[in-house]
Amino acid sequence: MKLRRLIVNGDDFGISREVNEAVILAFRCGVLTSTSLMASGAAFDHAVALAKENPGLAVGLHVTCVNGRPVLPASRIPHVAEKSGDFPADPALAGLKYFFCPRARKELGEEIEAQFEKFARTGLTFSHVDSHCHMHVNPAVLDAILHAAESYGIRRIRVPADDFFSALDFLQKPVGAAGYALVFKLLTRRMRRIVSNRGFVFPQTVYGNLLTGAMSLEYVLSLLSRLPGGTSELYFHPALPCRTEGEVDATRLQRLREFSILIQPQVRSTIVRLGIALATYSDLEKDL
Repeated sequence: MKLRRLIVNGDDFGISREVNEAVILAFRCGVLTSTSLMASGAAFDHAVALAKENPGLAVGLHVTCVNGRPVLPASRIPHVAEKSGDFPADPALAGLKYFFCPRARKELGEEIEAQFEKFARTGLTFSHVDSHCHMHVNPAVLDAILHAAESYGIRRIRVPADDFFSALDFLQKPVGAAGYALVFKLLTRRMRRIVSNRGFVFPQTVYGNLLTGAMSLEYVLSLLSRLPGGTSELYFHPALPCRTEGEVDATRLQRLREFSILIQPQVRSTIVRLGIALATYSDLEKDL
């Protein structure tokens, strides 16, 4: 049987110190192999310092163009940034703007280039590129990311094509998830064709999209038992408890739950027992 490889990625590296520290602990003590860095994250410098202390951790760029802050001043990208200086919070509305507004598309390209440049200035090696909220399934965002990636010699990208049936037993609202999965299937089918034609490589399946905010140990163990041959990716949103006082909301609890999965001994022992090789995006070339 074809060797099964699994990239275990932590998204949102750089967004906060709690996320940064969870990523590093999950790498040192758990099964995490890779992370995606937000160039405009509030804890970007802290993340870069930790990454340099842990050179075995693969670090990619988590391009952000929704629900976050840009790298460029808002005055430079007035058709992209809101009056608050932030990106739009709603991915669907942002996607429509980027697709239909030529000025927004031009400014978005400049912002994405600035994010690549900021990452490059750290001296870290680009492992791969993906995006916050998978916005690069949008054709306008994808075009800008591919153009920037090619200029930096990056040929590894996430294509967020999840497997609906692997997640079905764990979905709280399967009917709504089915519609969402269908939309992503159509978008990622186009995306696969485009990135392949431009010489990019990508994991065959990326697990986690359909269970964002609801990842569980039971799902992860079930997924490992049915993982296909080749290289797949499973991504998480881990974080440690927030140091500041205040109410612990559902999102923070879920991030802590995902961190606990990454360091759960049962997860590592299952990976070993099933002969799954932990991998990074650099292993994708082995599937060619």
